[in-house]
Amino acid sequence: MSLFQTSVLKQHLSLQDNDVITKAYKKYTKYFLNPTIQDNIRSSKEEEYQGIFLTELFVNILDYTLKPKADFNLVAEYKNQNNARKADGAILKNDIVIGVIELKAQIQKT
Repeated sequence: MSLFQTSVLKQHLSLQDNDVITKAYKKYTKYFLNPTIQDNIRSSKEEEYQGIFLTELFVNILDYTLKPKADFNLVAEYKNQNNARKADGAILKNDIVIGVIELKAQIQKT
């Protein structure tokens, strides 16, 4: 069973700009598919890599603007409104959280 109806998925995919997606994917593969970078990510602790991840993926590849820059739509260490916990990041639209970013350490295979 699919998560979305095929017609709904096709409609939303048709609204995407293929040039933007192609450029972003090229940036993604250049960074995240680089074997040296992959090894360094695997050997990093979550806290070490968190800021770099937000910058590389969300700012450099997906074109979000990270706080403290003007007109930001991405924040790091976003405090949950319901308790004292913090998410690693949050995507904002009109100062309202529309996405939460939570990094998790990779399970090492032995």
